[in-house]
Amino acid sequence: MTGDLPLLGFGLPVSGRWATPDTIRRTARRAEELGYASLWTFQRVLYPAAGGLGPSHQSVLDPIVPLAYVAGHTDRIRLGTATICAPFTAPALLAKTLVSLDVLSGGRLTAGLGMGWLSQEYAAAGVPYERRGERMDEYLRCLEALWTQDPVEFAGDFYTVPRSHVAPPPVQRPHPPVLLGGAAAPALRRAGRLAQGWICSSRHDFATLGASIETVRDGAREAGRDPEALQIVVRGIVDLADDDPQGQRRPLQGTREQVFGDLTALRALGVTEVFFDLNLSPRVNLPEVDAEAALAYADRVLEAFAPTRLPLSA
Repeated sequence: MTGDLPLLGFGLPVSGRWATPDTIRRTARRAEELGYASLWTFQRVLYPAAGGLGPSHQSVLDPIVPLAYVAGHTDRIRLGTATICAPFTAPALLAKTLVSLDVLSGGRLTAGLGMGWLSQEYAAAGVPYERRGERMDEYLRCLEALWTQDPVEFAGDFYTVPRSHVAPPPVQRPHPPVLLGGAAAPALRRAGRLAQGWICSSRHDFATLGASIETVRDGAREAGRDPEALQIVVRGIVDLADDDPQGQRRPLQGTREQVFGDLTALRALGVTEVFFDLNLSPRVNLPEVDAEAALAYADRVLEAFAPTRLPLSA
């Protein structure tokens, strides 16, 4: 991997027809063989009957179970969630689940968390939609206490943990890195203030990405933390083409060389990692795309940007 590029990760097949055990296992193994830094999942609890969400959200596996599955089929590649809607699960329960994955994977977990935004999911989870920001701030403090204190005791406005021992501890100390999603200024500052970094949505306008990263760093500065230590992860939908696309080109769309140029530009903005999430790509998620065609495209992308081959070909 050259210094001009961010780390590269890959989204596990967790959405739609290609989210099968064989495809998940094969993709994870191939990504590790090719030197990718990480594998990622995401959460979607409901697909409202009234619609409003794209095809990638109609059928989605739980975010933790596929990572636990591939943990047993890989050795080195990191495992991340981008993201889990934290308030849907009590902090003590999520802390236990994430620590279990960290232990069983040998300390490879990155915990990407968010507040969620879909009101139907909040209703189904039995969590009030109001005061989401305050709830998330307290949630993160409670989660950290559960991972770092023994015995732990926590009493807040939303969450309570009676004085207790919670074991086992995470392999990564003091705890697995926590990255936060979100695009509004308070969410960006929260990522810098309370977490180890930020995960950018694939829908984020890349023209405003630099300003968003600076807002995340401002949050770290306000909290007396090192802004340069933050992880900045971009979730991208790569659309690989053999020839230069005609007309206006969006970031991560085009030839291999053009996409590498986009990656270099992202690194210059301060992005530390980009993961290609083909679950969100029309070349994978449309109903008429069969699992074999989706896997063939994923193999093509994996090979084209294989980190182990970059010193010779980038």
